[in-house]
Amino acid sequence: MSTTSSDPLATLGTLPGVTDAVDSVRKAVDRVYGHRVMRRRSVEVTSEAALRGARGSAALSGADWNLEEVRRRTDFTGDSEARVVGAALRLTAEAGQLLSIWRQSPLRVLARLHLVAAGGAAPEDAVGRPRLAGEPVDEPLIEAPLPDADEVAGRLEGLSGLILSGSGAPALVTAAVVHGELLALRPFGGYNGLVARTAERIVLIGSGLDPKSICPAEVGHAEQGRAAYVAALEGYLSGTPEGMAAWIAHCGRAVELGVRESTAVCEALQRGAA
Repeated sequence: MSTTSSDPLATLGTLPGVTDAVDSVRKAVDRVYGHRVMRRRSVEVTSEAALRGARGSAALSGADWNLEEVRRRTDFTGDSEARVVGAALRLTAEAGQLLSIWRQSPLRVLARLHLVAAGGAAPEDAVGRPRLAGEPVDEPLIEAPLPDADEVAGRLEGLSGLILSGSGAPALVTAAVVHGELLALRPFGGYNGLVARTAERIVLIGSGLDPKSICPAEVGHAEQGRAAYVAALEGYLSGTPEGMAAWIAHCGRAVELGVRESTAVCEALQRGAA
């Protein structure tokens, strides 16, 4: 991000279209939190949102499984798609456990997320650390030029500094920037998309926007489709105000679609059908 503001994230929150996206997300989240089912069965909604969020994140990483298959399966050690789904499920389960550490050391959390995602499937000396010069990256969905290892290290430190310094930016803006920056950097040898979307989830939970983790943005990202996801990311990569605003709005729409999914879950629970 190129800005002279002392709070660059807050500056992004003032871009044309971003304020409307933030307001729309807040209203949507407030509506689902106000659903009568949430007063007595919020734990069930959270659990279902986690499952559906993991399925959506895995779909974006190339493992587009039916929800019932994800729900039914117990062994995720088979082929590459099974490992991706397993990684997404583990990450979703881990996200809520890392909130306090995120506020103190975002880089430690990112390392932990990669370790959880890899689940022993990557070389031990390459897990939980940013890639070194010359190390390959397996992230087929994102074809943008890959920053070198020195740039990755510097930008990760910069991202960590932004988070630790605090910001007056809306949660949606911070979550979208964390998500976009991790996709841009692809700091690990693999599972970067899964890690980026989990980091977005952590920001949305920890900010207080979605404290019960019932608004799975991953569902919305998947529903909008892989092509739209990549196109929106190109806006982020451009660094232009218009491109950044488009990416933030895309992430906002993803949250709203996640809200719609959980609202349907609430309605099903209310009818006794779930």
